[in-house]
Amino acid sequence: MSYIYLYALLGVGLFVLGLNALIIHANLLRKILAVNVMCTGAFLVLVALASRNLAAQPDPVPHAMVITGIVVAVSATALALILMVKVNLATGKNELPD
Repeated sequence: MSYIYLYALLGVGLFVLGLNALIIHANLLRKILAVNVMCTGAFLVLVALASRNLAAQPDPVPHAMVITGIVVAVSATALALILMVKVNLATGKNELPD
């Protein structure tokens, strides 16, 4: 098994693990962390797709997309954490009201 397939398999596994946690847990912090795990899985799959052929050089476009995605994910995480704090101050819980 090549390391490319290992990256792709680990990326899909992380995405499924994050999706499972996103569906199961009601706590907002756990949901935010689950979305971050899903993003990491998607980044791993993109990196694996960038170097499908071992003989040729990897494609730099997916790598640039991953770097841009990391910046966007950090910004979205900061926004989500601020919104979670606002919900906590308004309701007193870290869960969305029904």
